[in-house]
Amino acid sequence: MTYQNYSLKQLQQIDAAHHLHPFTDHKELREAGARVITHAKGPFIYDSEGTELLDGMAGLWCVNIGYGRDELAEAAYAQMKELPYYNSFFKCSTPTPVLLSKKLAEIAPRNVNQVFYGSSGSEANDTALRLVRHYWVLEGKPEKNRVISRKMAYHGSTIAGTSLGGMDAMHKQLNGAVPNIVHVMMPYAYELALPGESDHDFGLRAAKSVEDAIIEAGADKVAAFIGEPVMGAGGVKIPPASYWPEVQRICRKYDVLLMLDEVITGYGRTGEWFAAQTFGIEPDTITTAKALTSGYQPLSALLVGDRIASTLVEKGGEFNHGYTYSGHPVACAVALKNLEIIEQEGLVDRVRNDTGPYFARALQERIAGQDLVGEVRSIGLMGAIEIVKDKATKERFLPSGSAAVTVRDHAIANGMMLRATGDTMILSPPLIWTRDTIDMACERIGKALDLAQADLRSR
Repeated sequence: MTYQNYSLKQLQQIDAAHHLHPFTDHKELREAGARVITHAKGPFIYDSEGTELLDGMAGLWCVNIGYGRDELAEAAYAQMKELPYYNSFFKCSTPTPVLLSKKLAEIAPRNVNQVFYGSSGSEANDTALRLVRHYWVLEGKPEKNRVISRKMAYHGSTIAGTSLGGMDAMHKQLNGAVPNIVHVMMPYAYELALPGESDHDFGLRAAKSVEDAIIEAGADKVAAFIGEPVMGAGGVKIPPASYWPEVQRICRKYDVLLMLDEVITGYGRTGEWFAAQTFGIEPDTITTAKALTSGYQPLSALLVGDRIASTLVEKGGEFNHGYTYSGHPVACAVALKNLEIIEQEGLVDRVRNDTGPYFARALQERIAGQDLVGEVRSIGLMGAIEIVKDKATKERFLPSGSAAVTVRDHAIANGMMLRATGDTMILSPPLIWTRDTIDMACERIGKALDLAQADLRSR
């Protein structure tokens, strides 16, 4: 029996009876009933009632080549028929992860040539943490095990991922984090810059918080710094141009490894294959997932720099870590075809030279002037809209986050799927968006802001 045999109400009742959703108030959801998404095509998703929504979040930051790509379904089908599964244990491999590893080494920064597979960004960050700490043990420095992260960072939902991240609400529910992880200020100029402070100076000050944490702990105790090139789930916080060069200089000065979380920014989002290339960063690890398969299969790839990989191979012996689905042949087949499509359709170049700049102009010209908008910012096809009560003072509506939810709800009601994070609206659309799609999005967002303003001012 297929879902078409059930009414929306029946599906909602079954969902409420048996399905625990991620990041959800389950009581609230079950009272309202879930929206059931049934199909999608190109940049649009459709619910069980036939409502069409322009997807401004690429699913969950991941569907870079859009929906309904038969090529990916066919790649999965062909691989399932030939070899649906075999593991990467027992000194075995399968062809697709071998070929995918070669491809990833070709498009990654030059110092990154090795790949370890999992099924999610959370798993990739768990692996990165284990690998970095193990590296220092192999180098005879087991005391170098502290990792510096940032407040409001998001590095996944596993115990290690939550601990690496800087989300207070997640830490409270964890009730005991992985030790030796500290969090410093985020490069969020809109709220944290001092009066009169330039973006350049703010970027240097934010980077200095990393150096201060290293000095406080002692460089001989610090293993690595981890950061998202652009903070995604924390609100698309784009650092000033001065930030990453200074962070990299600091890490090299104190012999601290540099870990990048590109689960969101990887595979074209910023107009390069990786945001490391956008910002000129030479990382020791890069965690990726999401857009690696455009979300069509669960797959993550931890890209490992030559420094760590050389030590692991030459001194490591057996690395006692791995997953049943590491290098899953079907997921890797889909990833290979997905990367091929991104190349064939020139999507990375298009984001860098066409749609990314157009997206930035459209947000500035059509959204930034709205009364509820304190700031818009973007990089590539990734953007944020700050929702405020007063543009001049940056005063927010109370309770915190309520205004952004109001905007989100009006956007969805007007055919635009957006996400609210705190007081910020965030966008991360499929890379197949065109100028026409961007115009459509701005029109619908603008209407949602007008309607939200009427609601909020009347309270």
